[in-house]
Amino acid sequence: MTVPYAFTHLARNALLLLMALTLAGCAGVKVNTIQNEDYLAQRRGDVLSTGELSASARTSLQVVGISNKQCRRNLTECRAALEHNGGVADETRLAALSELWLLEGMQSRSMPAEARINAYLQSARYAFAYLFFTARSTEERALEDRQTQVRDYYNFASQEALTRLFTLYKGRPPQSEHADGRFRIQMGEWTIRGSMKDVRLAEGRQLPKELIPASALSFAGLRNQYRRDGLGAELVAVTRDRVINSRSDKQPWSETPFPALTSVIRFPGKTLDAVLASNTVVLTGYDPYRTSRFNVVGHSVPLAANYTSGYGLWLARSGFARQSMLTLIGRGEVLEAPHVHLLQPYDPNRRIVIMLHGLASSPEAWINVANEVLGDEELRNRYQIWQVYYPTNHPIAFNNRAVKDAIAQTLKHFDPSGEAKASQDVVLIGHSMGGVLSRLLVSSTGDELWQNFLSRHELSSKRRRQAQSKIAPYLQFEPLPQVSRAVFVAAPHRGTPFAENRVSRWASSLVKLPFSVLDRFAEIAQVLVDPNSASPVALNRGFNSIDNLSDLDPFIKATAELPISPTVRYHSIIGNHTPEVPLEQSSDGVVPYSSSHLAGALSEKVIPSWHSVQETPEAILEIRRILHEHLKELAQR
Repeated sequence: MTVPYAFTHLARNALLLLMALTLAGCAGVKVNTIQNEDYLAQRRGDVLSTGELSASARTSLQVVGISNKQCRRNLTECRAALEHNGGVADETRLAALSELWLLEGMQSRSMPAEARINAYLQSARYAFAYLFFTARSTEERALEDRQTQVRDYYNFASQEALTRLFTLYKGRPPQSEHADGRFRIQMGEWTIRGSMKDVRLAEGRQLPKELIPASALSFAGLRNQYRRDGLGAELVAVTRDRVINSRSDKQPWSETPFPALTSVIRFPGKTLDAVLASNTVVLTGYDPYRTSRFNVVGHSVPLAANYTSGYGLWLARSGFARQSMLTLIGRGEVLEAPHVHLLQPYDPNRRIVIMLHGLASSPEAWINVANEVLGDEELRNRYQIWQVYYPTNHPIAFNNRAVKDAIAQTLKHFDPSGEAKASQDVVLIGHSMGGVLSRLLVSSTGDELWQNFLSRHELSSKRRRQAQSKIAPYLQFEPLPQVSRAVFVAAPHRGTPFAENRVSRWASSLVKLPFSVLDRFAEIAQVLVDPNSASPVALNRGFNSIDNLSDLDPFIKATAELPISPTVRYHSIIGNHTPEVPLEQSSDGVVPYSSSHLAGALSEKVIPSWHSVQETPEAILEIRRILHEHLKELAQR
């Protein structure tokens, strides 16, 4: 049967219409919405943040006809195809190659150490070439996400290459080429030349015992971690297993055994091809406290820095909390003398802030205070922090002399002439008993305490001469001349009745003094007690610091009104744990306001807080304000 033409034409048109409608329902591009939290992951996700190649790298692979899965199956062929394809722009190609080499280093945990180091060096080299040897400058790409990613590839790859290289050659020091510390290492096809002359390690060490990536460290107890964005591997150099060994340390000071450092690696060459062809690495170490920018290929570049990691590691490995409590009761490895800890290598051009902790405490009392000062850029650039760790079981008179001697010896060691900026206008900050000591360090006794002592003891001429030698040094002292500012935090200048309650008296009975202190007491007793007396006098008060903090203690009463040096400007920070009573009758739970208050203070800040007020945000803000004020006044001289 023959089908009419009109019907056939109609059927064909209907079929075409149906096909068109069907194809219209299968559009080539569809619109999807993404959640807000996925936005950054899609824009900035890469091998460092997600473990997957970035969108930019995947696009580059598609241009050369390789899928993401194919590339991960054979990274070597993938890199070769990308490197020799002229259809990909230099920037795009170099960034992708840096990311691919980084991926190899991160995922190939079973490969030999040299191979992993090679992968990281290759990644750093391609990132270095991208940053400094492409048509556009780093400044022109300043706001681009891809440049930020590549900078991170360079920093991470440098960090991993250097720490792994250090571990590989640990125990096999590199060949030294010059007296200034420059060295050379040959590893496979790589020649690594380096210099650490800008980094000074404690105890005169040329190399650390351990090199730790700052990015691998996080700390509970520190409210913030402070760093500076820039170029370079942020590291912590470990020069000592222990912070302090109280029985073997001969000097009363030590520079931090955990200094922060930043290492930069350069790849020599004046052109892109020369850089990519070179197998030489030039390594330079910097002290991030002294260097904020460095030059590379004609560019001034910010140096990456981490200011918290070294400090946090120092605290974490110190054992301060345990030792301070054991020292108080005379157990364990007892701290017998004050020790001055420099939180960074000594800098003659930075003013010094000295912090003194309180009873049964340690430098851990300043965990966040010190960290927030380090986190303030202006304060960090103008100050260096010293923390005095002293045995809080000793009588205050003994600690006063010992702490003063330790500070004076430390200053003398680093600045024998006393002319450096660091030796001028020192700031003292003391909490609780440390506040009492801080005030004594800037006070003058004249002959008042000595004459008061003589009036209470009838001594023969011979015993008086003995007393002059044995006792007078604790009763006659002058202010530390280097100090021009002091901050007293929750300090019981006039003692506290808290030291007389039943719990405190029980605690005082547990305090044990080392034999060295007991020997000094015996010497003093020999001076005070008449050997011809039928009943020798027992010294049953004033044997330890808890007794000294009592408002009934003779020494604390005698020193309460000593004049503070007129060249020292001082401030009080006071806690108030009893806001329901008038201020004059208030207390921080341990120290009454009437004991902490000092007439003549340049400022007095009362903060709702318990006795540990120094770690409150309000107190830290006040300390920073005082330090900024100190700098402003110095600038106006």
